Amino acid sequence: MKREKLWRRVGLWVIIFLLAFGLAVPAGIAGNVTAQPDSVSSGDGEEPSVVRVAVADRASLERLIADGMDVTEYARRTQEGIEVDVVVTPSQLKKLEKQGVRPVETLYTPSVWRARVKEREAALAEKRAVTAAADTVKILRADYFENDTGAFLSVEAKTSSGEVPDVILTARWDKGPGTQPGSGGEATMERFTDAGAYMYHRMLVPVSHRPSSVQVTSSQGGGAEAKVKEWPGKGPKKPSPHYVKDFISHYMTPTEAMERIERLAREYPHLAEIIELLYKTNGYRRKAQAVLGSQDDAKVVITSRAWGHEGGNRLAVEAVHPGKPNHPLTVRVKDHLITVELATDASGSPVSSAAEVAAALNDRAGRWVTAHTYRGNPGSGRVEPQEATPLTDHLEAPDHISRDPFTVKAIRIGKHRDGSRTGVLAYAQEHAREWVTPLVAVETAERLLRNYAHDKETRKLVDNLDIFIIPSVNPDGAHYSFYDYNMQRKNMVNHCGEERSDPELRNQWGVDVNRNYAVGSFFDGFVGASGDCLSQVYAGAGKLSEPESRNVIALAEKHPNIKFAMNIHSYGGYFMWSPGAYKPEGRETLKRPDPGEEAFFWAASERILAAIKEHRGTVILPGQTGPVVDVLYSAAGNSADQLWYERGIFAWNFEVGADRWDPEAKRWRSVGFQPPFSEGHEEAMEFSDGLIELFRVARDYGKDRKPPQTRTVPRPGVHKGPVEVRFESSEPVTIYYTLDGSRPTFRSAKLKAAGLREGAETLTIDKTTTIRWFAVDMAGNIENHYDPGGKGKNDRRATYIIRK
Repeated sequence: MKREKLWRRVGLWVIIFLLAFGLAVPAGIAGNVTAQPDSVSSGDGEEPSVVRVAVADRASLERLIADGMDVTEYARRTQEGIEVDVVVTPSQLKKLEKQGVRPVETLYTPSVWRARVKEREAALAEKRAVTAAADTVKILRADYFENDTGAFLSVEAKTSSGEVPDVILTARWDKGPGTQPGSGGEATMERFTDAGAYMYHRMLVPVSHRPSSVQVTSSQGGGAEAKVKEWPGKGPKKPSPHYVKDFISHYMTPTEAMERIERLAREYPHLAEIIELLYKTNGYRRKAQAVLGSQDDAKVVITSRAWGHEGGNRLAVEAVHPGKPNHPLTVRVKDHLITVELATDASGSPVSSAAEVAAALNDRAGRWVTAHTYRGNPGSGRVEPQEATPLTDHLEAPDHISRDPFTVKAIRIGKHRDGSRTGVLAYAQEHAREWVTPLVAVETAERLLRNYAHDKETRKLVDNLDIFIIPSVNPDGAHYSFYDYNMQRKNMVNHCGEERSDPELRNQWGVDVNRNYAVGSFFDGFVGASGDCLSQVYAGAGKLSEPESRNVIALAEKHPNIKFAMNIHSYGGYFMWSPGAYKPEGRETLKRPDPGEEAFFWAASERILAAIKEHRGTVILPGQTGPVVDVLYSAAGNSADQLWYERGIFAWNFEVGADRWDPEAKRWRSVGFQPPFSEGHEEAMEFSDGLIELFRVARDYGKDRKPPQTRTVPRPGVHKGPVEVRFESSEPVTIYYTLDGSRPTFRSAKLKAAGLREGAETLTIDKTTTIRWFAVDMAGNIENHYDPGGKGKNDRRATYIIRK
């Protein structure tokens, strides 16, 4: 008993000490205090609730604790006393009220407890139902790669019980052919979810030996095994001994980049020309601004009507005391100085409010400026005298950076620039702060033109392709990033109203160009963009409201021969394609490519990524390769989606600047938007290699006249019981098929994807059936030269006889 009393006193004084310094009561202390027999009758059969109550002072709290009341860990000082949470029955609460304790709110009732128990039991029941039998595990990818810092194993696997968080997947791998499973290592895989939906499990670990196979087992009993593949495969053929590259020496502003491509076009007029894109941007320009006043309710924001460089920066504003009583509010303008003579009362004190000053400026100096109160404040505060304050546009770029609307330019490269060759579009710097991306574009243009005369592979590309390169889609924002605010992401257009247009917010204005496109947009309910004009992912005033986004789409529309596109971004080392956005309800994505299209994206990507690796060993991870929504996040209104879904263009997104592995810290380190130029240079070199390989993909596509070949597995014939039939093909294809013996056409069923990152579905044949089909490759060649709209019978057929 003495020990219990001692702990009771210690706990009491600890609570009082903490409250004296405005601190919260830690968990456990109040429990030590209240672990005494309840001296207040609990009432027969009553159930307790958690109730927040208010006591007058420290003495009242001491009495509450001394009476053995069940006080929780919550206690806070208020202006009226102390609020504490107590566990009480209704009768206990009535007794406390008679003692002067005031109930504030009921926080937790017995019905809530019962609901929590019911919720738990339902979850357990669901789990028991799912885990009653062993799950099915499918290994989606198992990739081995080496870069300049070591060797790594990347594994992706999916369990049929993935919606149950308790299911654990474990990967075990060998040390190479002939070695035991697990001899190379073992690791628990990470459960990957997005928007509340289970995607798959994944892992990326360093390894000491190249594994030949990996096993994945589930805590629920399922398992699978797969061979480990080399990622991303072999690189392209080595260029000729005199292949010239490395044409960049520093980060380039859009002004420099545009001058560079213009100079190239003048130097190689037989191979290149400049295209001026249709829509001029707003320009690197702002209205000049100043603020009178220091308190929010007494501030007046003044904005010039002229652009800063066109006269706004010459203006100044001052608020003066007239030095006499009963003086009316007066505004005068002389020699670019706007003088506000504040109104005074009978004692000669200034009495003009911010709202009154703003109205007077609009009325009497409206030819030169507009004025408003600060961020929607009523402006009732009095404006104090203030010395002349210059209006400024806050722009710091040197004079050679034009303040006029900017004409965005593309360089068009090709021996035949008449639309007769397969077109490829490469465009960079939709996001202003991504300084490396224009270097990739300029370096690639230089390589194509300067190697044409002596490198056979380059000549094949330039002779057989129509290449369009935009080094900076967002020149205004990029100039702002270089000279004013390096983290600028958006363009420089201010769509905010008066409430959010004071100069302190100038670094938050603008539209995210890559959220302003029309497909999968914020305006259609897709996530990953915002309607808030200050958000970094602000989608704009409407679809394609910005000239920067309209330029990209207009170029693609004017040149329908464009079949491939690369949107160059940074950083993070991603390689992605559509779908790029989803709606939040049920994580409903834009339509996924069919299995053949998806296989083409993967095959082309692996070629491009192998070329990137050749420069210095940089590997874009398999887990960061794939549709945007699978490997990154939802990006509503991005350009690649519009090019793919509206124009049928195979459109990718580079994210240059892959993380670098730090072997000492044993962690990946990011490089950032503006790494030291030495790193930015290397990123430009390796991703230019990748862009050149995309051109090779496009060239192969353009000259592809060979029909694909397909077959069904297992072979047709007699089978006992149902059989799962899959298709194998010589290249990525789309397959149209019938199961009722009818002639297949483009209106027939199309082979679908089995699931996320799983390839094509299989067909379950459970009765004697003849499958009729034809395959179409990505270049449009049809197997056997079959005409789906004709009457020919040269489609493919396979008959499966099922005997039970």
